[in-house]
Amino acid sequence: MTQLDDIYSTRILELVGQPSAWSSVAGRCRTGRRPPIPKLCGSTVTVDLKMAGNQVSAYGQTVKACLLGQAAASVMGHNIIGSSARELRREVGGPDAPHALARVAARTSGKWIDLAVLEPVVRTSRAGMPSTLLVFDAVEAALAQAEAKQQPAPAEPARA
Repeated sequence: MTQLDDIYSTRILELVGQPSAWSSVAGRCRTGRRPPIPKLCGSTVTVDLKMAGNQVSAYGQTVKACLLGQAAASVMGHNIIGSSARELRREVGGPDAPHALARVAARTSGKWIDLAVLEPVVRTSRAGMPSTLLVFDAVEAALAQAEAKQQPAPAEPARA
């Protein structure tokens, strides 16, 4: 059985104390927002990101979340710059964030290793998981916007 100390660990407290990119990005960017989770705590996360080619070149976030949501956002803010959309989806989630976090937790090194501290939350805490996953959902929404913007417009049919 998972103890509260496993979920609210010292490392989670440290991550929350070291926020990164807690502001919006100026200029042309893509924004992903995840609205409150009414049944829980009303947490929200809004992210702004800029892409240079296929890599994140600028990132900002506004986080109104519990400790777990703030910890996840802190890890994202410290590691997202320079990441490609493919890497983000493979390493930290996209639509499969809970399974991605479990995969990261099994590792002992790497850029996203701090996400391992969130694995007990995803594995055992139904209440804390939605808030923890908000930043991943918001990043996925912003990436989808950026990719849609890069797609060429469909050609209009030729008129006779």
